[in-house]
Amino acid sequence: MKPTFWQRFTAPFVEPYARYQHADILHAIRLGVAVLIALLLNEFTHLPHGEWTTITVFVILGLLQYQGAIYTKAKERILGTLLGVVVGLSFLWLIQDTGHWLWLYYGLIGIISGIIGYVAVKQLGYIGLLTGITMLMIVSSPDHSNIAQDGLYRAFNILLGAGVAVAATLILPLKSTLMWRFLLASNLETCSNLYAGVGNHIDAEVLVPKPFKYSKATSSASIIYPKSSSVPDTPVNKSLVKALQKINKRLLAVRPHIAATASESGIEKETLETIQRTHRNIIGTIDLLLSAAPRLANIEIDDENHILLIHYQHELTQAMQHMAAVLRSPNDEVFRPITRIAVSEYPSVENLGFEWQGYFWLTQTLQLQLQRLSDLLQTTKPQWFAASGLRYQRREQRRIEHKGSETDLHL
Repeated sequence: MKPTFWQRFTAPFVEPYARYQHADILHAIRLGVAVLIALLLNEFTHLPHGEWTTITVFVILGLLQYQGAIYTKAKERILGTLLGVVVGLSFLWLIQDTGHWLWLYYGLIGIISGIIGYVAVKQLGYIGLLTGITMLMIVSSPDHSNIAQDGLYRAFNILLGAGVAVAATLILPLKSTLMWRFLLASNLETCSNLYAGVGNHIDAEVLVPKPFKYSKATSSASIIYPKSSSVPDTPVNKSLVKALQKINKRLLAVRPHIAATASESGIEKETLETIQRTHRNIIGTIDLLLSAAPRLANIEIDDENHILLIHYQHELTQAMQHMAAVLRSPNDEVFRPITRIAVSEYPSVENLGFEWQGYFWLTQTLQLQLQRLSDLLQTTKPQWFAASGLRYQRREQRRIEHKGSETDLHL
């Protein structure tokens, strides 16, 4: 059934997947609403230095779209502000008897600022920067009797602004964990189609699988293969090259989500980096297979190894599409083991030309990389699945039931 205008209009606000297709627009709306709320709070509370509330909202939300990064920024700003208040008030208490020894007053401020700067560079980073700024708000001039009070008002407004930013993020969330899942799933599916396309340069009978589709009746995915496909006359199909460019574009798009996904899910950042490296290695191996395929089109291969080649291509194509389907699925699916490929167990491969031996070796390498990725995703699944949120799972289940289609991210 064709969606109504109202359903299309509200989808980016209520449908978790549609939200990611319009993330930039939703980010702008969320930022504008958060700034408006901050301005209204200033209008009703009449707190001194209320501009710091709106400034803080913009600092936290301005360049950050996703929850993990926003929470990290808000946490750092809150901690830096609180530490700055403590350091500033402690400093005023310690030097209250210095009288008119301004050289001592300024000298101590310089020393403390240097210490904070050293710690900020070594460990605290943005927290250290905010600690120093907040401290200087409180102790910046000994000639103003209300300087500490003004500094405290500014610190309170910063905390208020951080609260508004976090609240806006909770009302209209954009999770890096989901974006990370969608991007990785889209790349695996495209890699599957690309790998199947590589086989078309070698043999016309290599079959190209269709994408997985989940149904309500089964928790596993099924694959249907067409009966035949034609071999292109050109050495390398330009569409395959374009697909590889899209894959690399998505690979780069995953990078900014790693830190935020680690914050949202609790997965170690090093583990996510390992997944990213494995992801990149898979793409590199398929690129090598794509480069090797045209040279193999005119090199003979015996029937036994030809059958073996087709078998492995089907197995790995199916494995990549299964992984993509599990990543997208709102259900708690399991990554299944991938058929092991050991070229050394097939003596007939050793009798082939070095070009074919290299192709089989790359196929074996691809299997090992896919199994490595599958193991990493399965190990970390309890964390990234939970971090995706019940809202996504429920809404996506309803969407699949109504529309009968799977999630796809057109990037």
